[in-house]
Amino acid sequence: MNKYKKLFNNTLIFGVGSMGTKILGYLLVIIYTRVFTSAEYSSADLIYNTVNMLYPLVTMSMADAVIRFGMDKGYDRRTVFTAANAAALIGLTVYMLFTPLVAKSSTLGEYAFLMYVYCYFSSFRQLASQFVRARGNVKLFAVDGIGATLVQLICNLIFLLVFKLGVTGYVLSFIVSDALSLIFLTLIGDLYKYTDIRFFNKRVFGEMIRFSLPLVPTYLLWWVTSSSDRWFMIAMVGEDANGIYALGYKLPTLLLLVTTMFYQAWQMSSIEERNSRDLGKFYETVFGAYSSLLYIGAAGLIMCVMPLTFILTGGQGSGEGGELTFFDSYRVAPILITAMIFQCTCQFLSSIYNTKKKSMNSCLTALVAAVVNLILNYLLIPRYGMYGAAIATAASYFSCFAVRIFDARKLIFFTVDYFRIFVNSVIIIVMCIFVAKQPTLWWLMNIVLFIIITLYNFSAIVKTLRRILAGRVNRKRVSQPNK
Repeated sequence: MNKYKKLFNNTLIFGVGSMGTKILGYLLVIIYTRVFTSAEYSSADLIYNTVNMLYPLVTMSMADAVIRFGMDKGYDRRTVFTAANAAALIGLTVYMLFTPLVAKSSTLGEYAFLMYVYCYFSSFRQLASQFVRARGNVKLFAVDGIGATLVQLICNLIFLLVFKLGVTGYVLSFIVSDALSLIFLTLIGDLYKYTDIRFFNKRVFGEMIRFSLPLVPTYLLWWVTSSSDRWFMIAMVGEDANGIYALGYKLPTLLLLVTTMFYQAWQMSSIEERNSRDLGKFYETVFGAYSSLLYIGAAGLIMCVMPLTFILTGGQGSGEGGELTFFDSYRVAPILITAMIFQCTCQFLSSIYNTKKKSMNSCLTALVAAVVNLILNYLLIPRYGMYGAAIATAASYFSCFAVRIFDARKLIFFTVDYFRIFVNSVIIIVMCIFVAKQPTLWWLMNIVLFIIITLYNFSAIVKTLRRILAGRVNRKRVSQPNK
């Protein structure tokens, strides 16, 4: 199959699963903003982000090794999956020993045991889902994503609205969802046939560990970049402001989650085509279309930021005496959407490190973002509050992008249209200023800028679509018999 067509088909499959997951996920946000106070939402968001930081740590980032080694025909998939599960079991055992220390935390201590159970099922579910994807079962992967989110929605309705369990019910919904997802993947994907002590291979285990260990600090550094601002906000501004800021992440995260469906397909294509002679040209074409879609999507979200936030929050305005409420999260959302553009491009460039097994490069470039983030959070949050946190996040992701765009292309060279990136970024920044300042007819000006950025980036998207269609035409010609 033409590599562009295969990438397109896989993206569509992941897209169907992702869109269902995202719609259900935003129904959950609507529930949370009506059930939780801003302080409770802050605690729930901290638990979610902390566990997402913990599971790559306790599994030694084996989910990445599973997809990289599982797609390599030079390795027996049974030894790959067995090694990954062994590493996760070791890590989770160590984490269990530290659970009593977590219980002493003043912020999350009462949820220490639930967080461990959540991390346990989340870790094994991640390994299972990535292994299913490595085997090429992308439809099963997509169906599982929708099913897991649907179960989570039902559990939230029961635990939050019926039993009124609050943050505890929030965590329980993740546990039940991940546990049932793990069972589903194991049975439907026959995963029990791929893991057994007999399949354990020290050489393969060692190679996977050497690949994945540098990714552990990489994930921790990304966690610092994406989540440390929450802790700075709580310490310097308060939990209520952090809850509003956390909600401000939801629309930007929509951009990240939608692009993730492409990255899941792209990661597979990048590994499969790693020995191709025109790999650089492949990267050039796809990156051009990918970045163009990113800017168009970001501009669309910024244009619609207020009505979308209104839907998520039920249209809460400012509270008495000018007190901020959930609706005011729209104020920081455009800056965070800008940050997501560069986070998504960093994610795309990480596929080069993954393909070439240069995980240490991924770690070092992520360090740049983390350092910038910590410094700017410390300097900006005390003075500008959640605006300072958003600016720090955007600056840190841009700094990582600036380093990676030069470093990664040393491994796989492809041409980048820097002028297009500059023009797109300027337009996005102007749209952010219009939302913040709200001059007369600012919404009309943002609509015009959205149309401009769409027209400006349309050619790069068409170029990729032509390659997909060209591949289809060539296959038809080959299949026709000679007359």
